[in-house]
Amino acid sequence: MAKQKKQPRPKAMTPKGFRDYFGAEVTQRSEMLRAIGAVYHRYGFEALETAGVETVEALGKFLPDVDRPNEGVFAWQEDESDWLALRYDLTAPLARVYAQHRNDLPTPYRRYAMGPVWRNEKPGPGRYRQFYQCDADTVGSASMAADAEICAMLSDTLEAVGIARGDYVVRVNNRKVLNGVMEVAGVLDPSDPEAKAHERGIVLRAIDKLDRLGVAGVRALLGAGRKDESGDFTDGAGLSDEQADIVIGFIEARGDTGAATVARLHELVQGSDIGVQGVNELETIAELLSAGGYGPDRIVIDPSVVRGLGYYTGPVYEAELTFEIFDEKGRKRQFGSVAGGGRYDDLVKRFTGQEVPATGISIGVDRLLAALREKGRIESRDVGPVVVTVMDRDRMADYQAMVAELRNAGIRAEVYLGNPKNFGNQLKYADRRRSPIAIIEGGDEKAAGIVQIKDLILGAQIAENATLEEWKERPSQIEAPRNQLVATVRAMLDRQS
Repeated sequence: MAKQKKQPRPKAMTPKGFRDYFGAEVTQRSEMLRAIGAVYHRYGFEALETAGVETVEALGKFLPDVDRPNEGVFAWQEDESDWLALRYDLTAPLARVYAQHRNDLPTPYRRYAMGPVWRNEKPGPGRYRQFYQCDADTVGSASMAADAEICAMLSDTLEAVGIARGDYVVRVNNRKVLNGVMEVAGVLDPSDPEAKAHERGIVLRAIDKLDRLGVAGVRALLGAGRKDESGDFTDGAGLSDEQADIVIGFIEARGDTGAATVARLHELVQGSDIGVQGVNELETIAELLSAGGYGPDRIVIDPSVVRGLGYYTGPVYEAELTFEIFDEKGRKRQFGSVAGGGRYDDLVKRFTGQEVPATGISIGVDRLLAALREKGRIESRDVGPVVVTVMDRDRMADYQAMVAELRNAGIRAEVYLGNPKNFGNQLKYADRRRSPIAIIEGGDEKAAGIVQIKDLILGAQIAENATLEEWKERPSQIEAPRNQLVATVRAMLDRQS
């Protein structure tokens, strides 16, 4: 009889495009989400948690920048007819929830949501197939006050999590204004919206590259095209010089104040009804924000914002961090965008048949966390629990009593559960856990009614930097009465912090 082949062991590896998050990262994210949620709650928004899975029908057209059905999502067929998919953002589930429960929800409905989303895209450096988003949306209000509120709330949120004023700017534009500029430039015909769609796409992508290519590079892409440093040629939109001048005037329209920017945009969209409507909306948003004390040091009207304009129907927003960091090649660059959003009045209509106005913002949680680490606002080192060492395995009840006292006092603590035979291994374990303190009680200490409390953080600093005399002046291990265990540990933790 042939020998049966052994089943190969599974490979212990994370699937491509995914990653694991360990203690400090999870804790830091949770704390940041709590801070964000507190701001949203203060603004009157209600929490909503939807399932991670939606029907493909409910998700509808998937990612804004992908044309093919099912592209960009993880989908599977439940039976012969029903297809399900992991949610790719938190907005599509909101549209379904509002359509399904609109008779039971207030109008307008303010909600915020936080959680993972999944995108079946090619992974790259810092680009994962699963990541966290943090959204806030207002459904059921066409008022520009809803858009101004979202922008103000985004500004307050960035400051609440530790991004100082001056290190960020919330930039606001309007899809209708760009449509008006396109109309004036002869690239958009309101009676035939599909005409010249290809050229408009090139114009949008060209404007989006302004910060990288500069005005000259954008102008080349608006015209015949552009050859980059490697010799690769990118076809342009084929606009004439006069048409290109109108578009360049649009992206350079930002003035020193919102009023100055709005005045210049009014000049550019004369003759386009949709353009005038969009500029009026921006003017209203600027006035409302100014009345609330949100000046150009926090929020600006900026016509160069075009990301996602194919998806949105009115105002759009982008939060950009303006401080400099060093990239992987040691070059200075700005950190860039950490949040984006805008008005999308057509999304709920898919379910109801009626247009339902909506506007909202989405924060990229991982990028914002990375920004906070760059600014030193989050400690990269996570402090572990106090470790109660085990000197006598027959006295485990004594050690459990100690750890219970510490926990009941609100101090994070644990008993060493490995083999207690080698005490050195217990201290190595405490180091790996990044423990601030180790508690030691052998038989002699038990008989004397005392415990040894070892300051592991100070001990490491002394071993690395201090002389013998300094060691004598600042002992890293102290003796304390057993009944003062909690008070002594708390005092040591306070000194460490």
